[in-house]
Amino acid sequence: MPANPTLTRRQLWLSFGGLLLAMLLASLDQTIVSTALPTVVRDLGGLDQIAWVVTAYMLGATVSMALWGRISDLYGRKRLFQGAILIFLLGSALSGAAASLGELIAFRALQGIGAGGLMTLAMAIVADIIAPRERGRYQGYIQMVFVLASVAGPLLGGFFADEASWRWVFYVNLPIGAVALAVITTQLDLPVRHERHRIDYLGAALLAGALTAILLVTTWGGDRYAWASPQILGLGAGALALLAGFLLQERRAAEPILPLRLFRDRVFVVVSATLFAATLALFAAIVFLPVFLQTVTGASAEASGLLLLPLLVATTATTAVVGRVISRTGRYKVFPAVGLGVMAVGLLLLSTMDASTSRAVAAVFMVVFGFGFGMVSQVLVLAIQNAVDRRDIGIATASANLFRGLGGAVGAAALGAVFAGHVSGGAGIEARVDGVDAVFLVAAPVALIGMVIVLFLREVPLRQAAKPRQDGGGEGKPAAAAA
Repeated sequence: MPANPTLTRRQLWLSFGGLLLAMLLASLDQTIVSTALPTVVRDLGGLDQIAWVVTAYMLGATVSMALWGRISDLYGRKRLFQGAILIFLLGSALSGAAASLGELIAFRALQGIGAGGLMTLAMAIVADIIAPRERGRYQGYIQMVFVLASVAGPLLGGFFADEASWRWVFYVNLPIGAVALAVITTQLDLPVRHERHRIDYLGAALLAGALTAILLVTTWGGDRYAWASPQILGLGAGALALLAGFLLQERRAAEPILPLRLFRDRVFVVVSATLFAATLALFAAIVFLPVFLQTVTGASAEASGLLLLPLLVATTATTAVVGRVISRTGRYKVFPAVGLGVMAVGLLLLSTMDASTSRAVAAVFMVVFGFGFGMVSQVLVLAIQNAVDRRDIGIATASANLFRGLGGAVGAAALGAVFAGHVSGGAGIEARVDGVDAVFLVAAPVALIGMVIVLFLREVPLRQAAKPRQDGGGEGKPAAAAA
């Protein structure tokens, strides 16, 4: 049963398809650029700043999520989602036309701001139009989008760079985004709220500044600057000061950007902490399995992406099966607990690999890990959306994405330091094998910590349907404020 009773089944599926296209755009641009970067450098120069083409996008998306989520809770989501698509497409067009690396970095940040809205609002709109009890059936499709982006992104980036121009890495978003915008405009029926609100812009700025400082610490620490350098210590101190200012602001703001009352909800806290741990463990696999496949087994960059298919397909299949079980039974707590345990087992198996390990054996280990992760991420998003008040679904979804993003950033930095420590102490393939194995051994306990945390999750019964809309109308008609 749809959560929005005014949508026909045809409108529901078309709207859901538009949301999937938007998620595809946001997730694809996290991966499509990497293989085109060498060509970008040859064209625009600036090798020492090239990492910022990726970092600017990540920063833009991460720091804007909370603002997108909270404003959508206050004013409604359809028009805001249309705006996010337009910002993303504008950033894409400008990135494709960039005449210098500085311009490209700035336009990628703009694109990232739009992407933060695409991912956060798409997942929140799914919660608006599909009842929690039925939402599990749709999780497999959402996971499939992430798999498609993970596999197709590097392949498309390499193809465009070699056969056409790296600029098409960005231009390809325009027709896809146009279709998504048309579908959402014509099919999605959501209420608009016309009440007056005071947006907590100061709180949003303080949170964005703190997150930026944290992400720069994880990006630069141990790479561009030593961990004990004045730059990293200064950024760390700045992050703490901004977080303190943010907490003070949220206590006094009439309508805080991130209501602190959410942190009194055990489901919110447990899900956020578990998503952080699960994503950190995930990055051990998706970042360092390609390193192993390329440097130890001799796979090419493109081939290593295809060799990750067992992990990604296992994740998608498990998510789809678990979603249907949840829809039939209404029970979900057991899945992330079991999934994190299986992830830990998968990581321990991956840590046994060496130069003699065949790709077939590696694929089996990936399947084990993917089988575990498929029970975790989407289920936890469902849990947090089901538990919070409907007036907070946008910011709760944004927070879930935020903690996932932070888990990935911290994971990439911390696990990268583990790998670098082993490689710097040795030479050749053996050192790389030791480094990758050490990464998996460090990540396995993190997954187990996530499993322990999720045991404290309070399983709130899944609603068969959302609260009925009080206005009886669609987009353009005022909705009563959610209770």
